[in-house]
Amino acid sequence: MTSRFTGRTVLVTGAGSGIGRTVALAFAAEGAHVVVAGRRRDPLQETAALAEEAGGKALAVTADVSRAADVQALVDTAVEHFGSLDVAVNNAGVFRGGQPLADLSEEDWRTQLDVNVTGLFLALRAEIRQMRTQPSGGAIVNVASTFGVHSRHPGAAAYAATKAAVSVLTRGAALDHIREGVRINAVSPGATDTPMSLGPGETEAERAERARATLPLGRISSTEEVAAAVLYLASDDAASVVGTDLVVDSGATA
Repeated sequence: MTSRFTGRTVLVTGAGSGIGRTVALAFAAEGAHVVVAGRRRDPLQETAALAEEAGGKALAVTADVSRAADVQALVDTAVEHFGSLDVAVNNAGVFRGGQPLADLSEEDWRTQLDVNVTGLFLALRAEIRQMRTQPSGGAIVNVASTFGVHSRHPGAAAYAATKAAVSVLTRGAALDHIREGVRINAVSPGATDTPMSLGPGETEAERAERARATLPLGRISSTEEVAAAVLYLASDDAASVVGTDLVVDSGATA
């Protein structure tokens, strides 16, 4: 394991499980000080404990990214505790759907919009305002999805619209702030080894069989593979990569 992030402060939202937790542990294993955020304290505390076991320092902070005050307090806490904010991974997101758009409730529409789009805006704004004050700037990676600008799927129109917005916000913000030393990119995972990739009533074995038949690679991605893409974009190895949307989807949208 390398030590690309030794001594750097990394904020990861949606870090209580899944891709967010794996990303946090991957940064910790490379020496980062990791601030893990989400709405439920117990899973965050577990992620923080695992991050320290992996070799990093960790702090769990409960926050709702759809609330501006929570997001600002989150960034302020990270800086107060570790002295800087060097990397941010905006992973928090929700999916509400599975039915045609005309049958989607207004509540489910607004929930996805509030978390996936407004939450990203609020996070970006607070993170960039901090990073552009730092001599070393910072790097931000937003977690989008192959549902959005890359592909669509029945029953996921609203979710895809919000994730398309993530990709566009990423590119626009990247252009706005690269000259201030803040480098912004996105990762778009496809089917990944999390509960979200399971169909209704589908088992993991059935999912694997479906992937063998439908994905060019013949399997879904692991959360570790998505995390590797995130860490690459956040690292100095990607110093000239600005405003990209890196797809990790087993070839589904090739």
